Amino acid sequence: MTTDGHVHLLPLHVANKIAAGEVVERPASVVKELVENAIDAGAKSIKISIAGGGCKLVAVQDDGCGMCRDDALLSLERQATSKILDVGDIENIGTLGFRGEAIPSIASVSRFVLTTRRHDSDEGCAVHVDAGKLSDVHAAGCPPGTLVEVKDLFCNVPARKKFLRSAATEEANVRNVFTVHALARPEIAFSLIVDGREAKRLPPAEGTLDRIRDLFGNAMAESLVALDGDGVSGYIEKPSFSVPTRRDQYVFINGRPATAPSIAAALRDGYPRRQGESRPAVFLFLSVPAGQVDVNVHPAKREVRFRNNAMIRTAIVDAIGRALAPKKTGPSETPVFVTQPKIFSKTPPPVAKPVADAPAKKEAERPEKPAVPEPEPIAAELPIAADETTAKPWVWFKFLASTQSGYLLIETDTGVVTVNPHAARERIAYERLLSRSEITVQQLLIPETVRLSTTDFARIRAAWKEILAMGFELEEFGRDTCKIEAVPQLIGTLSPSAVLSTIAHDLSEGGARHGGRWREELIARSIARSFAGSPVALDEKSAVKLVEELAATKMPYVCPRGKPIMIFTSTRELDRKFAR
Repeated sequence: MTTDGHVHLLPLHVANKIAAGEVVERPASVVKELVENAIDAGAKSIKISIAGGGCKLVAVQDDGCGMCRDDALLSLERQATSKILDVGDIENIGTLGFRGEAIPSIASVSRFVLTTRRHDSDEGCAVHVDAGKLSDVHAAGCPPGTLVEVKDLFCNVPARKKFLRSAATEEANVRNVFTVHALARPEIAFSLIVDGREAKRLPPAEGTLDRIRDLFGNAMAESLVALDGDGVSGYIEKPSFSVPTRRDQYVFINGRPATAPSIAAALRDGYPRRQGESRPAVFLFLSVPAGQVDVNVHPAKREVRFRNNAMIRTAIVDAIGRALAPKKTGPSETPVFVTQPKIFSKTPPPVAKPVADAPAKKEAERPEKPAVPEPEPIAAELPIAADETTAKPWVWFKFLASTQSGYLLIETDTGVVTVNPHAARERIAYERLLSRSEITVQQLLIPETVRLSTTDFARIRAAWKEILAMGFELEEFGRDTCKIEAVPQLIGTLSPSAVLSTIAHDLSEGGARHGGRWREELIARSIARSFAGSPVALDEKSAVKLVEELAATKMPYVCPRGKPIMIFTSTRELDRKFAR
């Protein structure tokens, strides 16, 4: 390292490696850059091949316009591009790429081969680059278009190579890039080859919904409603209370996969709030005048900046509101869906009492209340059902009521406790799944076939053994599809496909860790979390049973996600507040 303080120009190979650090983070980054180049070249068909998660090989072949020999060589120079000519063009970007750094950056950290031919030429050419050094250029027989082969990524930068994850993780990242760009351009045919095996083949689709169906299956396509607004189009998932949704969200701005903080905020604000965590599937396409959006904020162009964030937010929120508004129904019709679940309550709303200036009437003269069926008698005081080794949250408890909002009120030996039954069910399910105790396998009368996205299926496949240990019986049933033969009985009321999707999503956010039972804990937590959004209809008997089961857990105070299960108000605190 120089320490004399003099300014000097960096050697080209050093500058290229620095640029590569901004553009090329992992194999998926290479796939992204090469696919975007293929789209900009007018490709109608794009074939992606990877080996070893993309660390050994990334190859992208297209049938776009191709290049002549001189253009192919010039594309290896930094800032060489066919997409802009002047600084004014930056204000009106209409292509996915434009900086001219991707090809030289990728070639500087790999063994790189570019084979290309224009449609009006009889022969093509092949350019070989070995870790940034041009090693060969020769004529080549090849179809019109371009094939880029990237082998041994980071072969000359071992420090960068150390930061790559497992082949399975890198493959999942590549599959996600494949999915995103296939969604962005449904009119283009895409195929993905993984370690010599065809993992996905997508023919050209008539529209976005057909491409969603090809990627995610009919169940996903049927759960969506169309978005239609000022510069806003796409699809969003209808509210559902079977499980809390934690779906992937895809945002495209002028055809570019990207996002912005204002978009994330608009999706949160525009979607109905409900029990549990709500993150619906969204396929959002924004059309914004080029001069109103800056796509040059992030080196990889993942994030953009709008001139008018408020306008974008309003357009998205309004489009979601219109899409999810209940349809008008006649007297004999029922709404398509509701936005809030109704929680069962045994206690009817209070009856209004007449107000009079006269002295209060005697008890016998008061209006009769509507008759309410008497509940099954239950012991007034119930000891907990906890094991002797478990810390007891109370010596005894007595069930008092179930509120209209769905909470349970119980009296204990030391005060009053408010219980969230959703969180209680999460804790009970989590501990049973993790300890594998009381897991009863429930065979499905009709096996359910679940088609997942390419990336979700890869995540499920990597955790296959742990999922089976939780009580699932799964079988591969074609490409990106599995057949569910049985499920743990404790989730028998939930949608198996929705639970499996939740597991896949949580596995993606869990990253890759080593040692311990992290994957089992994550899957158990994921299955348990599925109870958070499901409606709870508890009569007194089932409420008492739930509290007994909660008391028997090792940690009855918080759910697996760290949220409180119960709020305790001591008798002493009540006495103080009522000045007794």
